[in-house]
Amino acid sequence: MLKIVLASRNKKKIKELKELLSAYMKVPFEILSLDDIGFEEEIVEDGDSFEANSIIKASVPASLGYIGVADDSGLTVDALDGAPGIYSARYSGEGATDEKNNTKLLCELKNIEKENRTASFLCAVSCVFPDGTPSFTTIGKCDGIILDSPRGDGGFGYDPLFYYPEYEKTFGEMTADEKNLISHRGAAMRAFAEKLSQLV
Repeated sequence: MLKIVLASRNKKKIKELKELLSAYMKVPFEILSLDDIGFEEEIVEDGDSFEANSIIKASVPASLGYIGVADDSGLTVDALDGAPGIYSARYSGEGATDEKNNTKLLCELKNIEKENRTASFLCAVSCVFPDGTPSFTTIGKCDGIILDSPRGDGGFGYDPLFYYPEYEKTFGEMTADEKNLISHRGAAMRAFAEKLSQLV
């Protein structure tokens, strides 16, 4: 059985990634987290793109002999020249939380009209192998609009502010199945699972 280590400690993200991989992988596999393999250090994400950061994270379990998988994802807002971008998780500075990040985003957009609050969620999922097999990355994207107040208790991060017009819901109002069908992470993971299944 394939042992895959997701280079994350974010329990909500790990759960979502597990669900997505389980739905699309064509070979038997077991998912482990950094905690499961006893890796306690912080990984420094100093890349200049989502792809670079996902490769940095996935390389850590690969260096310990596992198939390393990591995603790096975030929100890019057109009116803010692509911010918060790769800094999405720490947008509000040291001690950043989802609530603080959302509050800062709303402050930055307070004078921006709805039609100019277009945004995209982007996700890069990378796989790094311990045996020298070339690593690969898949990319997913989902376009939406940033609301002026949060809606819904689901998801995490900026989900309650990210409105998807086709469903007339925010990511925070969607079920996990609804979100996985159209989300940036869902798109990246579908492509990722197909590629990994072919390679192994």
